[in-house]
Amino acid sequence: MSSTDLTASPGAAPPPAGSGAQPPAAPAPTVDLQRRRDELSARVAELQWDLGGLVYEMAIRDQIRVDVIVRRAAALQEADAELQEVERILKLEETGMAGVCGNCGSPHSTGASFCWQCGRPLLEHVPTHAIGASGSAPPPPAGSPPAPAG
Repeated sequence: MSSTDLTASPGAAPPPAGSGAQPPAAPAPTVDLQRRRDELSARVAELQWDLGGLVYEMAIRDQIRVDVIVRRAAALQEADAELQEVERILKLEETGMAGVCGNCGSPHSTGASFCWQCGRPLLEHVPTHAIGASGSAPPPPAGSPPAPAG
């Protein structure tokens, strides 16, 4: 066996447990997401290429099978949706953005109360009486006598 041959012979023993080889340190979550984004990007490109080729081959043979196309398109859509979600999460990590304004679509950071672009509140105003227990009755109208303590 030559020194460049990386395959082990069938009867060779595995390397000893204490051979000093340390497992690699766990990578940061962002690195994992970037790697996943790259994998998904390649997969989406491959699925697009395959779907286009499939449709072309079916068309030149005049044998369009919609069920096959729909299955392949669904796989592409699923991979693309996951890619978009990974990209969204990476963008949030890179920019520190927490979300977008529901009115104008401008990004906002964590803890922001008002949109910097249009000034609208980012948090929904909930009246005080709506915060109580879900089965409680609404407060009495202003000016009515208080309810007796029970």
